[in-house]
Amino acid sequence: MPMKILTCKTLLDVFTSCLPFEFGVYTDTYNYDGPRRTAVLVSGGGTNLQAIIDAKGRRELPHAEIALVVSSDRNAFALERAKKAGITCSVLDETDYTDNNGVFDGVKYDQDLAAVLQSNRIEIVVLAGFLVILGSGVLNLYRDRIINVHPSLIPSFCGEGFYGLFVHEAALARGVKVTGATVHFVNEITDGGKIIMQKAVEVVRGDTPGTLQRRVMEQAEWIILPEALEALCAGRLE
Repeated sequence: MPMKILTCKTLLDVFTSCLPFEFGVYTDTYNYDGPRRTAVLVSGGGTNLQAIIDAKGRRELPHAEIALVVSSDRNAFALERAKKAGITCSVLDETDYTDNNGVFDGVKYDQDLAAVLQSNRIEIVVLAGFLVILGSGVLNLYRDRIINVHPSLIPSFCGEGFYGLFVHEAALARGVKVTGATVHFVNEITDGGKIIMQKAVEVVRGDTPGTLQRRVMEQAEWIILPEALEALCAGRLE
């Protein structure tokens, strides 16, 4: 029986067909010269951060180095998750940038966040429940290198005011039968950047905002966020 010769193109086709990603746009350009130093920005419990940490532990993020976690809340439990994983942490507490009249200094926050990211040589930024709107300084420094996970199928239930349980409350109030999660690039428009990946999740009779939130996290967010991060770091996103 004649031996079948596998060419480089054949091997590349086989490799590409085995990629686990369900959604997204990829190119053939790899441009790999080491793991990309990645910062994860958080404000709360850090469940999506934990999903990234766990994916790294399973060796599913070979092109990403989780180099920094930045929190907008000094009491966020996400910081404990980061410390347990041995990840460098930085706190830029939102209250420290808010005056006695409740006015938030977004310009100063943006400058300090940019300085922290640059001083840690960060290349990729992940928003994982980060509740501070990014300013133009950070957006321009990391154009097309910032991703966010949102707990709905954008363009549904997104934009200003749609975060956390509010998203799931709105989905249940509207009576949708299917919801899900979206990973997208971040730009000046809240939840308005180019969509990278989406995954649908069924809404079940009797769901509450809490039960739906948990199902969306487990069946969508915790899956597609690490996948999108790896795709971005590996240079497979257009």
